[in-house]
Amino acid sequence: MDIAKEYKEFLDQGKTERECVTRAVEMAKEKGYKDLTDFIENKTPLKAGDKIYATYMKKAIALFQIGTAPMEKGMNILGAHIDSPRLDLKQNPLYEEGGFAYFDTHYYGGIKKYQWVTLPLAIHGVVAKKDGEIVEISIGEKEEDPVFCITDLLIHLAGEQMEKKAAKVIEGEHLDVLIGLDALEGLGKEEKETVKKNILNILKEQYGMEEKDFLSAELEVVPAGKSRDLGLDRSMVIGYGQDDRVCAFTSLVGFLETEKVEKTACCLLVDKEEIGSVGATGMQSKFFENFIAEILELMGGFSELTLRRTLANSNMLSSDVSAGFDPLYASSFDKRNAAFLGKGLVFNKYTGSRGKSGSNDANGEYIAKLRKVLDEADVKYQTAELGKVDAGGGGTIAYIMALYGMNVIDSGIAVLSMHSPWEVTSKKDLEEAVKGYKAFLSIND
Repeated sequence: MDIAKEYKEFLDQGKTERECVTRAVEMAKEKGYKDLTDFIENKTPLKAGDKIYATYMKKAIALFQIGTAPMEKGMNILGAHIDSPRLDLKQNPLYEEGGFAYFDTHYYGGIKKYQWVTLPLAIHGVVAKKDGEIVEISIGEKEEDPVFCITDLLIHLAGEQMEKKAAKVIEGEHLDVLIGLDALEGLGKEEKETVKKNILNILKEQYGMEEKDFLSAELEVVPAGKSRDLGLDRSMVIGYGQDDRVCAFTSLVGFLETEKVEKTACCLLVDKEEIGSVGATGMQSKFFENFIAEILELMGGFSELTLRRTLANSNMLSSDVSAGFDPLYASSFDKRNAAFLGKGLVFNKYTGSRGKSGSNDANGEYIAKLRKVLDEADVKYQTAELGKVDAGGGGTIAYIMALYGMNVIDSGIAVLSMHSPWEVTSKKDLEEAVKGYKAFLSIND
């Protein structure tokens, strides 16, 4: 399927939130979308039919198609996150120990730490220098690139390790990335840390980096390699970062394929969901609210009341993945209320944990409205919960957007092996998600 091919390319080109924003901007420009900043700087009025986008700190993006109805009647919003579990380099990461050079890391988001050892790893990100230069880094994706890894103890000596609980088999401080062995040539025998010096020499030659430049770098360690078709029937995709880039991609495609909306349509792709939606680029930030304020000003005048009405009257799909039913771990699921791969778009009326703690519990009337528009568009969809009641739980950005008083429900795609280095999705679900998101954007009340 063409959409699966395009999706795999999106995954491969967007292994960090910055890379996802870059690709989203490219896709938007191809469809005629223009930068909101230009409208603001030139004081150009906005009108129905205009297509605009706005990025924030290069890690979040909001796209808008202005509808024919007044903004205060609300918007139809597709919201997904583009950050994924990974390892981040610490601010002082480079060290030498036992004749090896390593990068020290701090894991980001919920991971099973033991899954990250002995895998080929790549490093993506940016180095911001004091003079304002931004150096983009991507090492480990090309055939000719080196890769990196985190080592593990050989089974012959692992008796004590094998007795530990899974959470302690690999400690967080042991997730250090092996990056070098050779010493810098031409140094005297009395010289120390010669392997580290060799790494610094390579970084200087290839990227113009000094060791202190790590202080202002954002470098992420991710699985190396491309996403692939999975199964003899090629029915699935296996790849890194599908939580939540599978929903980000299908939301973006569905949004860009939509034309002539009545209610203003929005596609919102945000950062930091995996660590609580905090920070300037997370959903708890005011950047999205500020974008709406700028748009209202360009449409004839901003007021606090109009902003509040616009947000409160909006509908939203919090486009986030759901845990796909896995027969090998059936005891963790309520099969009657589980999401299945290949069965279409998944709706989670509530997420949270155990007694719905921390969840957004969507209104029945809103769900009925969604059922109507999806059935009319012949969209395949299902409803689910995230595992058994007392098995655990999870959160999304839904409860944050619900603070404005808008209708919100979680809606996404079922995933196997969620939060692992290599996650699995169904190709059929990609098509149904795009179809469903397009249908959602047609809601007029």
